[in-house]
Amino acid sequence: MKMVTEMISKAMAKSLNLEENCFLNQFGERGALQARFNYYSRCLRPDIVLGLKPHADGSGYTILLQNEVDGLQILKDDCWLTIPTISNALLVLMGDQMEIMSNGIFKSPVHRVLASSERERISVAVFYTPESGKLIGPEEGLIDEERPRLFKKVKDYADIHWKYYQKGQRALHVAKP
Repeated sequence: MKMVTEMISKAMAKSLNLEENCFLNQFGERGALQARFNYYSRCLRPDIVLGLKPHADGSGYTILLQNEVDGLQILKDDCWLTIPTISNALLVLMGDQMEIMSNGIFKSPVHRVLASSERERISVAVFYTPESGKLIGPEEGLIDEERPRLFKKVKDYADIHWKYYQKGQRALHVAKP
């Protein structure tokens, strides 16, 4: 999985015309990988039961493998959009920490999971987070007169995120200058 995160991090840096290891440097030598296995049973009332409440991930990014059952939705312009599943594909969702590192270019979407009345849903989420104690911030190459610094440097953002997540709130505002 470490090779996958390296490939993704380098590709994201290259897409922004940055040095390919810049994001990997922010994650650190011991960037953390945490996996969560999700099982959503069939639900007789999916209209009133959520599989997972709306939230944004506090990770750098999340790599998601899903079965063929749709249910993941992202919030865009105050509308919930269903993200179709693609067999044998990995989905990469940006987390708050990548939004900070990219100075807001990559967005950490608010998302949720809907229950299904017809089939059970299974997914594996792998969260890639900077090593503990690592200070992260916007890459300098993404800050100029046209695009000012949107975030300050923060340390242990995942811990901050968790405190707000438990209250049903986003934490990204703590990284605003």
